[in-house]
Amino acid sequence: MKRNKLKLVVWSAAALALTSCAVPKVTAIKEVKETPELQTSEAIPNSGDFTGIDLSTYFTDQNLLKLFEQVKQANPDFKIAQQRVEMANSFLKRSKTELLPSLDVGAIVSGDRYGKYTMEGVGNYDTNLSQNINDQQRINTTFTPNYWMGARSSWEIDAWGKLKNKKLSAQNKFLASEEGLKLLQIDLFTDIANLYYDLIALDKRLKIYQDNYNLQKRAFEIIKAQREVGKVTELAVQQFKAQNNNWLAEIEHIKVEIVTVKQAIATLTGVYGGEIDRSPTLLPTNFEMLNKNINVDAVIHSRPDVVSNFYSLQASHANAKAARAAFYPKIDLGATFGLNSFSVETIFKPASLAGQLLGGLMVPVFNKGQLKYEFNIANSEQEIAFLNYQKSVTTAFNELQSILKQTKIFHRVLDLKEEEVKFLDKGIEVSNDLYITGYANYFELINAQKSKLQAELDLLKFQHENTRNNVLLFKALGGRLN
Repeated sequence: MKRNKLKLVVWSAAALALTSCAVPKVTAIKEVKETPELQTSEAIPNSGDFTGIDLSTYFTDQNLLKLFEQVKQANPDFKIAQQRVEMANSFLKRSKTELLPSLDVGAIVSGDRYGKYTMEGVGNYDTNLSQNINDQQRINTTFTPNYWMGARSSWEIDAWGKLKNKKLSAQNKFLASEEGLKLLQIDLFTDIANLYYDLIALDKRLKIYQDNYNLQKRAFEIIKAQREVGKVTELAVQQFKAQNNNWLAEIEHIKVEIVTVKQAIATLTGVYGGEIDRSPTLLPTNFEMLNKNINVDAVIHSRPDVVSNFYSLQASHANAKAARAAFYPKIDLGATFGLNSFSVETIFKPASLAGQLLGGLMVPVFNKGQLKYEFNIANSEQEIAFLNYQKSVTTAFNELQSILKQTKIFHRVLDLKEEEVKFLDKGIEVSNDLYITGYANYFELINAQKSKLQAELDLLKFQHENTRNNVLLFKALGGRLN
């Protein structure tokens, strides 16, 4: 007997050793390329360490923050993402229960009619003839019922870490889905912020045209007065009328654009039209924040797009480990305990108590090819996850560096354009005086008006682009949503 047990142990150990030799190796998680120092267009004076930014301190416009809250409440994409997080959480909870034994409680009723020339039929007939049983132990040979009531339990022993790695994968997928939800919120906020500032820029553009049109009307009055006394021809009057109509058409077209942007904001916030409360100010650059000493790695790895890809990589690595563990023998334990009898009268008697213990070790043989393919797929998914992670890090670094450089350039451009507008404002006054005194013709008057208008529009254009750049900077710096 002892020799048989020893043989069983030896054969089991040999089978396990052979199985282990055929198990492929899991590729280790690669390291992303080291990020270099930020290269900006000029040296940035250090005013302390950058410690992060959050939504309510970076964006102080309460009208914009109110719109963002409306987007979170109404946007269907955001609600879908929330449901995906709930699904990932459910998968995580389910994976935790797989490590625990299962327990089923219930009752089973069955019945059999055995033929007279079967082992069961002959055995039951012969049992009834025995002198060792009483009347309650006699079996109905015509129809043999079976009643069972109790509990059953089974447990797969996670000796090789398959279930543990499945749980780890589910945990990382849940964390990735949470970061994905944060990323969606940031993208939604970027969309609503850009539309909001588009609307403010259109308001400013409309005012520029209206103010310049009013200046043009004063110049037009001068031209008409000059025509009355014969100092200019009808051509000058027609030229001014044409320019006035051109500007009036632009004013009406801007109003159309304002309606379009309002409609886009209403759709994003889930309302049926209506007015959009807004301030008259575009987003200024926070130079105090830009002068901080930025830890590039810390900033990049705080961004939800990068963090989400990191968790996805961890999940794929755990999946590959679980796929590898499937090559090893599966160890199962089982037990049943309850009341079992072939008659209703005896089912609740103490003598009907019955139990069973089971143990099993199953080694995959013919399905190893399938396991190998599943492992190769898991390994490839890990490689894809790493490439996505590396891509997100590279994109985040280049985006941050580009936006910081652009911010510095916009600052210089805006200073130059503001000076240009001041010079041309003065030029309008001078051209009017020169025209009245006869030292300038009406073409110079028209060109002065056009130059002033174009300079103001260019300044607004760069202010608007700078605002959009500052909105993107919030995401690039890994801004928190509170």
